[in-house]
Amino acid sequence: MKDLRIVFMGTPDFAVTILKNLIDHNYNVVGVITAPDKPAGRGRKLNESAVKKYASANGLNILQPTNLKNVDFNTELKKLNADLQIVVAFRMLPKTVWQMPKKGTFNLHASLLPEYRGAAPIHWAIINGETETGVTTFFIDDKIDTGEIILQEKIAILKEETVGTLHDKLMHLGADLVLKTVDLITKDKITTTKQPNLEEKTAYKLNTDNCKIDFTDSLENIYNKIRGLNPFPAAWTTIMNGEQEITAKVYAVKKVFESHTLTIGKIIATKKELKIAVKEGFIIIDEIKLSGKKKMDAQSLLNGYQFTEDAKVLQSL
Repeated sequence: MKDLRIVFMGTPDFAVTILKNLIDHNYNVVGVITAPDKPAGRGRKLNESAVKKYASANGLNILQPTNLKNVDFNTELKKLNADLQIVVAFRMLPKTVWQMPKKGTFNLHASLLPEYRGAAPIHWAIINGETETGVTTFFIDDKIDTGEIILQEKIAILKEETVGTLHDKLMHLGADLVLKTVDLITKDKITTTKQPNLEEKTAYKLNTDNCKIDFTDSLENIYNKIRGLNPFPAAWTTIMNGEQEITAKVYAVKKVFESHTLTIGKIIATKKELKIAVKEGFIIIDEIKLSGKKKMDAQSLLNGYQFTEDAKVLQSL
């Protein structure tokens, strides 16, 4: 069973857990494809992907193509003579690559496809207030996240779940689902299901604009957005504190439904509490990072930082 020759493709920590699970269960991973090293930080030192670090430490054969259509890369990939390719959080593959192994190429996606196709499925499930999500394995075809489904596993999204906690749950759930999928493929017991043509919800790539908090939105939507971006990449806003305009990243928050007559966006700061007035109540800030300062809990910030009486969050970009 473990003679199946596997090529694994992935880049971030999420993919490392899946790769490690394959290695721990003695699967024959003959090659690892990951992103090229990128310069990072002030010294522009080359930074290796999480998958490369793990693969290097475990003596695995690594390829880092800049172009997946490159002839030399395709030649090297063919030499690995893979029976199966597994893709986790990598990038779109050209047909020449995903068609190469005789048992195909499958992908692990962190949603219940066809919902949340795209780059940030875990974030958007929370941002949109979903109560469940899951992981899906599917055979790759020539579009993004549209191939025939092999297996799915569901999981509940808790009311106070953040993208950080859900990411880790789905990572471990996905690692188990990949093993089940490989086992079925090895035994030639695979049956697939075509994805239904639904008006699916999309997991758009996150950017500065769609990570900005709109404090004129409903309390529930604001709360979901902040927890759906906590701890990465973090929801943000601009604070006007007296004459000073400050960018702030907002992390842990609570919501309180309460009637009030305060202006939307007004910041109320006491010695122990920091909150923002919204339509149906308040967003209580537990953890925040002001530009130029480190991330800290609200009480620590309030011990050394003063908000003016007219402090507020700005709504325009």
